[in-house]
Amino acid sequence: MTTGISDNADGADTRPGRVLAVDDEPSILFALRRLLHRHGFDVLLANSAQEGLEMLARQDVDVVLSDMRMPGMDGAEFLEQVFMRWPQTKRILLTGYAEVNATVAAINRGKIWRYIGKPWDDEDLLLAVRQAIGHRRLMDENARLQALTTTQNDDLKQLNAELEARVEARTQALQHALADLHQAFVGTVRVFANILDLRGGMLAGHSRRVADNARKVAQRLGMSDQEAQEVFLAGLLHDIGKIGLPDAIIERPFNNLSPEVRAEVMKHPEKGETLLMPVRRLSGVARLVRHHHEHFDGTGFPDRLSGMEIPLGARILAVVNDFDAVQIGTLVARPLRPADALRFIVENSGHRYDPAVVDTFSKVLAEQAQPDEFSEVPVRPSSLQPGMRLTRDLVHQEGYLLLAKDHVLSQPEITQLLRLEAAEKRPLTLYVVSVSESKA
Repeated sequence: MTTGISDNADGADTRPGRVLAVDDEPSILFALRRLLHRHGFDVLLANSAQEGLEMLARQDVDVVLSDMRMPGMDGAEFLEQVFMRWPQTKRILLTGYAEVNATVAAINRGKIWRYIGKPWDDEDLLLAVRQAIGHRRLMDENARLQALTTTQNDDLKQLNAELEARVEARTQALQHALADLHQAFVGTVRVFANILDLRGGMLAGHSRRVADNARKVAQRLGMSDQEAQEVFLAGLLHDIGKIGLPDAIIERPFNNLSPEVRAEVMKHPEKGETLLMPVRRLSGVARLVRHHHEHFDGTGFPDRLSGMEIPLGARILAVVNDFDAVQIGTLVARPLRPADALRFIVENSGHRYDPAVVDTFSKVLAEQAQPDEFSEVPVRPSSLQPGMRLTRDLVHQEGYLLLAKDHVLSQPEITQLLRLEAAEKRPLTLYVVSVSESKA
C-alpha cells in the first residue's frame, strides 16, 4: 500500500503521512498547505468534494480535512462517501460554530474522527491530524498482523495436518514392525518349545496343550493380556530345562523314578530359568518356569514356596501341566482318561494345587469338552451350579450319606455344601454332570 510515507528497518513509519484538504476557498487551502507542509506532511488540495473523491480514487490518503459548507456536495455528504468507499481513511471536519445541525449530521453520516471549528488553532489541528494518522497506522498494523496471524494459523494447521499424517503413517509402520517383531519372537519361542516335541514319544504336543489351556485359565482369572501372554509362553517353555535328559528318563513316570534320577529331573525348573534369563523379554516367563512345580501346601520344588507366595502364572501351570502329564503317563504309572485326570487334579486341590485355579480350570474344561468326553466331572462346591446332577453318592467322611446319586442340586444345597467345606477345613469333591446334560 502506498501511503506517502517511508518505513525504517523495523517496519515503522518515519513520515507524518498524507493529508487531503478539501475546501472551496483557495485561501483556506493555501493556509492548510503551509501549516501541514511546515510540519512534514504530504498535502493534497481539492477545491470541491467531487475533486476530492477523484483524488482519493487515484491515491491513498491517511487523513481528509473537509470544509462543511461547499457548493454541490457538502462536507457531510462528502465524508459519508469517503467513509463508504475508503473507511480506513480518517475524516476531520472543519466547521463554523453556527453549523451545529450540519456538524451532527456529518458526525452521524460520515463517522468523522474529529471536527474542528473555524478559525482553527494550529496546534489543535496538528494534534488532531497526528492522532488521526497514528490511529490509521495502528489500525493498518492491526489488520496486517491479523492477516499475518490468519496466514500463519492456516500454515500451522496445514503443517499440523501434515505432521499428524506423518506421525500416523510412522505409527502404523512402527506397529506393523512391532507386530512382525512380536511374531518373530513368538515364532522363535515356538521353535525352542518344539525341540522336545521333535524327540517324539509321549511329550509330542504336550507343551502346546499346556500353553493353550494355561492362557485360557489366565484370561478367565482376569489376568492382563501381557500377563496371559507370559503364562502362554511359559507353558510353551516350561520343560525346556529337560533338554539334556535322555528320552528314557523323560518318558518314564516321575513317581517311578529312582531317588537319584528323580533328584536330577527336579533340577529342570532351575535349568529352564537359567536358559531363559539372558533373554530380557523372557525374564517374567523364566520366573514362572522356575516355580511351576511348587505345591500349594509348600511340598513342591525347587524353593518350597506355598500359597500366594507362588506366582499365579506358576500356580496355573502346575494344574494344567499335571492334568496333561497324568494323561500321557509322565507323572503317574498308568495314563488316565480325561475325566480321571480331572478327578486327580480336583482331589489334590488345596494340597498340590490352588483351589481357585482348579475350579476355574474345571469350568474351562467343561466348556470345551466334546460330547461324552467327561461322563462326570469332579468339582468343588464353589464350581457347582443349580441343576447339576450327582453321578455318585456324596458321603460324609464319617460314613453317612449326605446326598444320593442322581440328586439335582439347588442353590440352597450348594450354599450348605460351601459352609460344610469351610467348617471342616478339607476339600469336598462332588461328581456331577453339567446343567445341559442334566436337562437332556
